[in-house]
Amino acid sequence: MIKEKIKKIIDKQFDCAHCKQLPEGVEAEVSTVENLAFGHYSTNVAMRLAKDLGRNPQEVGLELAAKIREAAPKNLFEKVEVAGPGFINFFLSAKTLQAELSEIYKNRKDYGNINVGKGKKVIVEYSQPNIAKKMHVGHLRSTIIGDSLANIFEACGYKVVRWNYLGDWGTQFGKLIYAYKQWGNKAAVKKNPIEELLRLYVYFHDQVKTDATLGDRGREEFKKLEDGDRENRALWKWFREESLKEFKKIYKTLGINFDVWIGESAYEKQMAPIISELKKKGLAKESEGALVVDLTEENLPVALVAKSDGASLYLTRDLASARDRNKKYKPQQIIYVVANEQTLHFEQMFAVAKKIGVGSADLKHAKFGLVLGEDRKKLSTREGRAIQLEELISKILVLAEAAIDKKSSGLSAAKKRKIAHAVGIGALKYNDLKENRNSDIVFDWERMLDFSGNSAPYLQYTRARLNRIIKKAGKVYEVDFKVLNGEAEFGLIKKLLDFPEEIKKSAETLYTNNLATYIFSLAVLANKFYETTPILKEESKAKRAAYLALISCVSEVIKRGLNLLGIESPEEI
Repeated sequence: MIKEKIKKIIDKQFDCAHCKQLPEGVEAEVSTVENLAFGHYSTNVAMRLAKDLGRNPQEVGLELAAKIREAAPKNLFEKVEVAGPGFINFFLSAKTLQAELSEIYKNRKDYGNINVGKGKKVIVEYSQPNIAKKMHVGHLRSTIIGDSLANIFEACGYKVVRWNYLGDWGTQFGKLIYAYKQWGNKAAVKKNPIEELLRLYVYFHDQVKTDATLGDRGREEFKKLEDGDRENRALWKWFREESLKEFKKIYKTLGINFDVWIGESAYEKQMAPIISELKKKGLAKESEGALVVDLTEENLPVALVAKSDGASLYLTRDLASARDRNKKYKPQQIIYVVANEQTLHFEQMFAVAKKIGVGSADLKHAKFGLVLGEDRKKLSTREGRAIQLEELISKILVLAEAAIDKKSSGLSAAKKRKIAHAVGIGALKYNDLKENRNSDIVFDWERMLDFSGNSAPYLQYTRARLNRIIKKAGKVYEVDFKVLNGEAEFGLIKKLLDFPEEIKKSAETLYTNNLATYIFSLAVLANKFYETTPILKEESKAKRAAYLALISCVSEVIKRGLNLLGIESPEEI
């Protein structure tokens, strides 16, 4: 990556006389410049040095720039200049841009793959639906963001374990089992598993309003389940299997896959040892009959690890799960893609995990905001219930089919449906991933499917346009990038060079919006190039071939970028 090359050249200059007083740990930061009039890359290291040394930043910048020019490989830069209060700006030479494009073209199918994670492992936990319940809009962001982060880590060379942590344990299953035994019908459950199980669960709670003893009956059934009662275990297993069938249908539609499907139930026998260890180490203390861990030093409220009746909690299960994951997989990181509302839970869990020592993995919470309707209120039905994920997917696919029907002609009905699926699901995902995950996202259906705005359809259509040109031109045999010397070409090449850096940045920060913004910016440049450069009418065969090779690289990067976001890119629209 060019930025890394520039950074290494700068770092070598820290041995110079005026840098010897530089505090330990200060490094040069190289940033991408969007306005090419000010260069391709820039660093503010001279200003940081000047502040520490009590010198004029422009003077330090001029000295450092001179040494960089002297140390840089021949023809790497067109020029290195100092601007403003001391910024050092780097302008890549035409030869560098041409040579870099040549390398990208040779490896365009795999361009963007980097090996920063080679030999390392990361677990990404996402989606986390509850057994015997419908997946709703609340599961959407975790599923989409988690899948994209998993893709990004794989592109960085990590071995990724995609983990779906199911809500399949707790008193609610005792209530459901009691409801099924009292009012359930096997045939009804087989016909519509989730709908019928949910109906029984809701009915149980309606009956509790007039018979408070039912709560005890539910707890008794769960106790039997915990103790291994054969009938209750069989019912629980059946409910779980039927739920997974329903979930997998939705995941297939969304193009989502998992390596591990495991629930809270897997850790029921591992929670008692965790509590025992907390007691033994003097970390857990009794408070009003319950067990808590004092987190005053971490500026957090006390963490409840066991109720007064001895029952464990989510936090205890998460500690057991974290230890199990560390032991089995030995990952460098475990990333939990869970909503903002669980921030305190994870702060407490991570703090306790550190105290007890669950393993060496770095635990991270990739939190996210709400899903809002166009009125910027929480997306729900008129009755106030959360919208089921199936409803959202169905709606976007219907709207996408109508949009493709208007946009495309001459395609078979089957091909239109296939394209509409890619466009609709892509619109759903991109609408989320282009935003900062900490922010709430708004469901504006029209904007999501806008072929001229910052949307997945716009990116998909841009690539389809480029592919039409490439297909129409036929095979390109020999390419000489030295014939490219225009501002528009160089702007596109420079943008292509930033792709691996954006992937790396997404992995480091656990954000996807920078990558989405990058793909959109590249598509905008590509469209401008397409509209101002008559590629197929170019009289020079050499330049025509170079143009085609350039847009071929752009097409591949748009495709790869979308794929990292979990979005398909149809060859034609």
